[in-house]
Amino acid sequence: MNVVGGRLGSIRANPHSSVKTALKALLRRSAFAKGVVTALRGVWLDCHVLIWSTTRNRTIERYLQTAETTKLHLGASHNRLEGWLNSDVAPGSGMIYLDVTRRFPFADDTIDYVFAEHLIEHVDHEDALTMLREAWRVLKPGGKIRIATPDLGVIVQLHGADRTEAQKDYVDWIVARCMPFVDRCKEVFVINNAFHAWGHRFLYDRELLALTLSRLGFTDLTFCKPGDSSDPQLRALEAHGREIQNEEINHFETFVVEARALKH
Repeated sequence: MNVVGGRLGSIRANPHSSVKTALKALLRRSAFAKGVVTALRGVWLDCHVLIWSTTRNRTIERYLQTAETTKLHLGASHNRLEGWLNSDVAPGSGMIYLDVTRRFPFADDTIDYVFAEHLIEHVDHEDALTMLREAWRVLKPGGKIRIATPDLGVIVQLHGADRTEAQKDYVDWIVARCMPFVDRCKEVFVINNAFHAWGHRFLYDRELLALTLSRLGFTDLTFCKPGDSSDPQLRALEAHGREIQNEEINHFETFVVEARALKH
């Protein structure tokens, strides 16, 4: 009785605030309310996708007609590159809508370069295959793709008994940035975090990504560090280090692969 009486007393003291709080709690628990919110968000997104898809064709046509070298940037986000056709699934100003898990809005053999930084790990492996097949299709014969992604090989080695100073620094940096509550077995949390945080769906090591690219018809594979390339068109493209405000960490966790589209 005391508990019930206390709650009633609280409601009488501030009825509007208490009713509002109770309604919020009810909505959070309501599967129906969650379904309505999800449906409304879906309608909102569908409307925007329709608008983005309708308007992008003019932008693509204008770019292809005016660009001396055609360069497609997938998942551009905040890194909008000069001279590139920047695209994203949620495009901002100066970008086009492009869902990498679906057919690209380009004819075959249209693009000279395709670039994606910290994107492929955000889609399932099957969807990544779609993305790479589409990249191969739209690239001109001999056109190049460049992919930057977290290195699974580097991540799993964090669990070794004798960690290097670089590995220790990486673990400490991730913990301090993402999991400040962790004070034991830090590397275990960091490894799990790499698989589940930031919307990650599938992580690659160099062997798997190279094998995947080769099987899809890419050749002349080369690995390099972020920002480096023997091709001037592909240098200094990555922005992940700036976004996390730590280039050293970016270079530690990221590998970059370049390849050509072999076509007969």
